Amino acid sequence: MSNIIYFVVPCYNEEAVLEVTAQKLMEKVESLIRRDVISPKSRITFVDDGSKDQTWPMIKELSTTHHLISGVKLSRNRGHQNALLAGLMTVKDLCDATISLDADLQDDIDVIDQFIDKFLNESCDVVYGVRNDRTTDTGFKRHTAQMFYKIMNQLGADIVYNHADYRLLSRRALNGLSEFKEVNLFLRGLVPLVGYKSDVVYYERHERFAGESKYPLKKMIAFAIEGITSLSVKPIRLVTTLGISVFVISLIPLLYSLVQWMNGNTIKGWTTLILSIWTLGGLQILCIGVIGEYIGKIYLESKQRPRFIVEEFINEVD
Repeated sequence: MSNIIYFVVPCYNEEAVLEVTAQKLMEKVESLIRRDVISPKSRITFVDDGSKDQTWPMIKELSTTHHLISGVKLSRNRGHQNALLAGLMTVKDLCDATISLDADLQDDIDVIDQFIDKFLNESCDVVYGVRNDRTTDTGFKRHTAQMFYKIMNQLGADIVYNHADYRLLSRRALNGLSEFKEVNLFLRGLVPLVGYKSDVVYYERHERFAGESKYPLKKMIAFAIEGITSLSVKPIRLVTTLGISVFVISLIPLLYSLVQWMNGNTIKGWTTLILSIWTLGGLQILCIGVIGEYIGKIYLESKQRPRFIVEEFINEVD
């Protein structure tokens, strides 16, 4: 019997691309069903992350006219990572595996066959979609992305280089992922922590065919900070190391000042004093900010608020 695969697609204000995306995904899924690669019970699940446009009405309309389409509506906007998790957790007991991808279809859906092949024939519980290059990115985004992955790995975060959220997860992997209860989500770092057998599929990422990117610079920076502070405590250790280093270095001018005082030499040192105040003051504020970021996460985790609330789930079952 063929395996049931659910394709989970988070959406936020995606009315410009939704119809074309749904059509292309349905063609792909129907092709897989005809070749008996996956079960006719497989579905494409669009997750509406509190969109302000016509995304949800369009999902509902598509679900009534196409039996392959199902929909999850969150009660409010919770961000891409929470929306993706909401979709995965909603369908995990209805399928044998999920494949998550973005609504703009920049991820190459032609490699889905390779995802499923590794799941079925190589017993992989996790299959990562990895970009083979970044030629479609701007120079700025390409270099900042590469820097992000390098920093994450140096800080001890076990993430797959050039992998976003295009991946296959078996039901076993989904159940493992459900055991992680943190509110501060960074799925690219959590999925490798689940363990189980994994592999990668390389693909070429396309340009967005319509709509606007949901990750401008501001969100990219916030996402990077979220990822680093969610997976590693090394920034706090770096603060400690920095404090020790500054203290050791400060002993040098301290000894110099004492020697000058003992020799009766008085040096005004206004410039040195001002520079020291500003430098140390800036370092202190930076360190307090890093520590505050972690304290804020502890505060949010201690509240144990739900990561998402599903308002509606539309799913036609054969």
